[in-house]
Amino acid sequence: MNTIASISRRPRPHRAAVLFATLSLAILGIASAAVEPIASIRQAAEQFVQGQMPPGETGVVVRASHLDPRLRLARCAGPLEAALLSGARLQANMSVAVGCHTGADWTIYVPVSIASRLHVWALRQPEQAGARLTTADLLPETRMVSGVAAGYVTDLALLGRSTLRHPMPAGAVLHTSDLLADFMVRQGQQVTLVASIGGIRVRASGVALQDGRYGQLIRVQNPASKKVVQGTVGGSHVVYVSP
Repeated sequence: MNTIASISRRPRPHRAAVLFATLSLAILGIASAAVEPIASIRQAAEQFVQGQMPPGETGVVVRASHLDPRLRLARCAGPLEAALLSGARLQANMSVAVGCHTGADWTIYVPVSIASRLHVWALRQPEQAGARLTTADLLPETRMVSGVAAGYVTDLALLGRSTLRHPMPAGAVLHTSDLLADFMVRQGQQVTLVASIGGIRVRASGVALQDGRYGQLIRVQNPASKKVVQGTVGGSHVVYVSP
């Protein structure tokens, strides 16, 4: 009987295994609680880049690359800090330094990509240089492009004051660089100079000293003062100058 009682008090093999597993999980739980979640690091990098976007920028998609799941960094006692590398600028692919300086001291460099979802205009059919396009010549499309969207034609009012700079095939997406703005001012012509001062627009007469396309910077002269200034060509015979 004593022998049987002694054996019954020994932990059974399967119960010992369960106990060991439970203790192991508890230790791992304590260890994982002291580790900064990888998701938090990626989120800090993405939020930083999103915060650098120009006001009103929409359709931008920022994604931090997946980090090695074996990464173990001490949990930060404060908010994670993120910044661009010294001398770096926002671009389609870059690295963001994410670090902790509260309760721990570490920095990791997270690869981040930027893409933009935007509405663009593509040619329905091939067009030759010098063609003046209309909305009937274009098809609206939604595309994902690398980086922050820039240079795509989004304002169709440009079509009415420009021609195609070079031949383009069907399906090509229209960029502002594909359009050649019309001449709005010719050298020697009388123009209207427009200046904004304290929210008030002031107009004066002037003379263009050179030809100017829409949006181009040209020299103009005020006949009364003989002063020569630079201004941006607006509509027909209108030049916007800074006071």
